[in-house]
Amino acid sequence: MDIRDLQLFLHLAESCHFGRTSKAMHVSPSTLSRQIQRLEDQLGHPLFIRDNRSVKLTQAGEHLKQFAQQTLLQYQQLKHALNQQSPSLSGELHLFCSVTAAYSHLPQVLDKFRALHPLVEIKLTTGDAADAVDKVETKEADLGIAGKPEKLPDNVRFAKIGEIPLVLIAPSLPCAVRSMVTEDDPDWSSVPFILPEHGPSRKRIELWFKRHHIHNPVIYATVSGHEAIVSMVALGCGIALIPSVVVDNSPEPVRSRISQLDNISMVEPFELGVCLLSKRLSEPLVKAFWELLPEHSI
Repeated sequence: MDIRDLQLFLHLAESCHFGRTSKAMHVSPSTLSRQIQRLEDQLGHPLFIRDNRSVKLTQAGEHLKQFAQQTLLQYQQLKHALNQQSPSLSGELHLFCSVTAAYSHLPQVLDKFRALHPLVEIKLTTGDAADAVDKVETKEADLGIAGKPEKLPDNVRFAKIGEIPLVLIAPSLPCAVRSMVTEDDPDWSSVPFILPEHGPSRKRIELWFKRHHIHNPVIYATVSGHEAIVSMVALGCGIALIPSVVVDNSPEPVRSRISQLDNISMVEPFELGVCLLSKRLSEPLVKAFWELLPEHSI
């Protein structure tokens, strides 16, 4: 029984999903199954009850979960004590953010951190910013850059690093959608919209619909990732409410094919920030990154 086995077991005990744990912990489902089987063989008891729809801990699994939590906590405390004796921090720090945030906001924070802690290896994963809080909660990332949700989970801390206004964009090249939105009094209820799957932008466009009395909007598509939404607008598929920073950091061939509409009244900007699990502030690398943020007390 080693630390890695305990980490895999504990993640699975919390997720109750082999596929989710194998993806988060970067192992194949077959490898994960073998390592769990090895633990069960070592202990002489089944740790999980498995069927086609669910995974549940057995009584032995509950006991091992408590043991794993205590052991991994002691392991982190040992690493912390050893790092305190070292001249500088080292190890890996896993970050998650959107492609846009990797260009627009991450460098200014990361530059400071790397200057102070050059031995720390940064592991960066990009994806939909709306998934950042989930990535942090499932420990797929140590820290994430995210738009602040309406309700922040109780176990997550958030430090604001910027305020992001939203813009309403449409195709700039001649097409049916462009004709619809350039009329003197556009019928917004008939204009196709491209929406993000979830996140702060989705909430704000739903509010925009409500305030403009659009009860049954035409939804062309729901898309994961704001960058893909901009590309679809550029292709003439519809219009979208999008963070301005995404438009500003879009490649020129795409940006030249979209234009900003003026009808965006009553839409508030959202806060962009770094999020992490509160309990991970005891970890030296996470704490060192967090303390460089301008508003890390939130």
